[in-house]
Amino acid sequence: MKTAWKLIFIGVLLLYFAGMALHNDALQFFLKPLLVSTLLGIFISETAGIASPFKKWIIGALVFSVGGDTLLLFANNNELYFILGLVSFLMAHVCYILCFHFIKVKESVSGKWHTAIIVGVYYFFIMSFLIPHLGALKIPVLIYGMVISFMLLLAMHLYDLTDHTTARTILTGAILFVVSDSVLAVNKFYRPAPWGGWAIMVTYMGAQWLLVKGLIRYIKHRRSSDSTAVVP
Repeated sequence: MKTAWKLIFIGVLLLYFAGMALHNDALQFFLKPLLVSTLLGIFISETAGIASPFKKWIIGALVFSVGGDTLLLFANNNELYFILGLVSFLMAHVCYILCFHFIKVKESVSGKWHTAIIVGVYYFFIMSFLIPHLGALKIPVLIYGMVISFMLLLAMHLYDLTDHTTARTILTGAILFVVSDSVLAVNKFYRPAPWGGWAIMVTYMGAQWLLVKGLIRYIKHRRSSDSTAVVP
């Protein structure tokens, strides 16, 4: 079943990008909600039978992401759908934040002040650039920017996990998510680029895949560590 979900994910992803290349809007419309849905299937199948307090937050993040993907399909027809999609993705990031926070506490990882400066500089510059173009959406976008920046900050803190592969995978996923949303914001509010759609989707799917991959690895590694700890 694990292999089946991975094959389905790869198939849906390739078909979706084929739809983009062929400018087939109907194919993209049908497949977009399935992209993260198949990642959810991978996560559930890979962690089946493993009791973990983090699973509910990861599932929540993926479910809200599917909701955001679906709502944004209608954003060109009604601005309300864009706002609802933004809220859905905001909730996805809140779920990732809670997951990263509890991992940070569980692993006794301490934060570093320079990471806050790096994230703060990113937030200041991207928002300074976007604010003149946001109009009535200024407050929602500013709030969303704060939330995704905090998600990135916590992912940077997790870089000190003892399992460096997990740490790098999660951080790379978080960075790609920020890149994807930044390109989306510039594309929507400032000036659309011919390559914008590709940049958004490649980084977005890379982000979600790496976050799921890293968090699956963490949950399995945590189970192995806990099992070893109780062996006399």
